This record gives sequence, structure tokens and C-alpha cells, in this order.
Amino acid sequence: MTTNIEAESTEVIELAPNFKIPLVLIVGAGVLSLVSLWLSGAIALLGLFLMVQTFLIRLQFTAKALNVLRSGKIIRSFPYSDWLNWEIFWSPVPILFYFKEVNSIHFLPIIFAPQTLKNCLDRYCSRQKLD
Repeated sequence: MTTNIEAESTEVIELAPNFKIPLVLIVGAGVLSLVSLWLSGAIALLGLFLMVQTFLIRLQFTAKALNVLRSGKIIRSFPYSDWLNWEIFWSPVPILFYFKEVNSIHFLPIIFAPQTLKNCLDRYCSRQKLD
């Protein structure tokens, strides 16, 4: 029989992909092509890049760290004990996730479920714990 503490320590939450930003960029590039082909091409490439990343990259929240996975394999782990701050930019339409560790800062486009991201951050790495 497992207790709540054991269940919580082994729980892993993987964020679902969110294709909104890549799709908006690709559609926006199509509209922008009426004005500037070069600019629309650059934006379309960014949108396609983010689309591929949305298929490949996943974030997992565990009891001790945020894990970044590519095609199901952990490529980087960020222990919460090293975090100093985090922020989700532009609340009406979240587009960028920022977090600062002791020795580095990280920016990630929101290519995963933004509300689940916020809930996991509040649960595992709340601002009160960082202060």
C-alpha cells in the first residue's frame, strides 16, 4: 500500500502539446506574404521549426525537477532547488515561459498546455518556495 507522500513523490506530470503558436505564425506568414515575401518566409520557417519542436519536445514535472524530453528521452533536467524565479509572459495569450536558475536563465516558447504549466509551477515551484 502506498501513502499519499509516496504517490506524490513518484507522480510525473507530462504537459500536452499546444500547436497554437506555430499555427498562428504559419497562418500569419501566409497573410504577410501579400506584403513581404522575405519577412513572411522567415516567419513561416520559425512557425515550421516550432511545429516540429511541438511534436518532439515534452516537459515533465516530477517531485524534484522539471525534465525536458525529446522523442521520449530526457535531454535535460532542472532541479527546483536551483530555481530563483519563473514567469509566464503575456497572460492573455501566454507565449513565453522564463525561468532563472542559479547559473543560467532559460526561455521556452509555450508549445505545451499553458494552464497545466502554470498549475505545475504553482504546485512544484511556487514563488513562496523560491523566496
